[in-house]
Amino acid sequence: MKILITGGAGFIGSHVVRLFVKKYPDYQIYNLDALTYAGNLENLKDIEKEPNYAFIKVDITDEHAISELFKTYKFDNVIHLAAESHVDRSITDPLSFVKTNVIGTLNLLNAFKELWKGDFEGKRFYHISTDEVYGTLGETGLFTETTSYDPNSPYSASKASSDHFVRAYGETYGLPFVISNCSNNYGQNQFPEKLIPLFINNIINKTPLPVYGDGNYTRDWLYVVDHAIAIDLVFHKGKNAETYNIGGFNEWKNIDLVKELCKQMDAKLGNPEGTSEQLITFVKDRPGHDLRYAIDASKINKELGWSPSVTFQEGLKITIDWYLSNANWLKSVTSGAYQNYYEKQYS
Repeated sequence: MKILITGGAGFIGSHVVRLFVKKYPDYQIYNLDALTYAGNLENLKDIEKEPNYAFIKVDITDEHAISELFKTYKFDNVIHLAAESHVDRSITDPLSFVKTNVIGTLNLLNAFKELWKGDFEGKRFYHISTDEVYGTLGETGLFTETTSYDPNSPYSASKASSDHFVRAYGETYGLPFVISNCSNNYGQNQFPEKLIPLFINNIINKTPLPVYGDGNYTRDWLYVVDHAIAIDLVFHKGKNAETYNIGGFNEWKNIDLVKELCKQMDAKLGNPEGTSEQLITFVKDRPGHDLRYAIDASKINKELGWSPSVTFQEGLKITIDWYLSNANWLKSVTSGAYQNYYEKQYS
């Protein structure tokens, strides 16, 4: 089986690539990544010499390159994770999100469709999406697989569009697909523009912890290794033309999460309790900030037997330990352009 995993040098993608390379030695895994700011081959140093692994540096927005790759390698299956994924960046540069998340997905769909020309036996296009396509929740309720789409940011709008195109190709061309929508991921190797690694880095460097608005925005947090395991299950056992919501059953208000992170970091660093909390700084709210996300993951639990393996506190401890043990990785990805972005975003 030849599997193309897009965005495999990124945060979630690298964990999926590693899992598939190690677990399925008879599969040939092709990791396609453009190696933008969030893609880092250092994430996969431990498996880069495995005989069933190959890396391909191509941007999914390059229609011709994608078409030629499919003709050359004849991929049986696609697991599509490559995406621009940071809401803040989508607000300042929405067009790049359309190019990658919409046009890039269409390039992959077209190449897959043209390669197999309706002979889709044993083939599958697996599209990884986000809970943000559903919009926002009030104080109660959960997102289910049948929740209507209601995106509120350029990022979520671009992902919603790509979801629709995947379904449309299934209906129009008979292309076998499956979609999963996940909640906020956290864990090892995450680029520090997202909340948890950003704040770990800031606590290490004793710089302010910028919390949007009043900090009462609520998110469901999913440990990235658990997400990779869920992706494995959906790919192998999920039903074609179905959607599976993947959540961590871990709802936290941002301000409560930050305080828990501060508490654990103080213990790890040997600081007096409360030291890191003093770094919390409330900043101007993000435009169109969704109040609450929460996923009902009962479908994947009942049908495929998946459930999170760790609590949030346990997963956070593992995550903190990894960042503290990989200071060189953190230092290398937070130099140069990252500093310019951070200053612009939070000044």
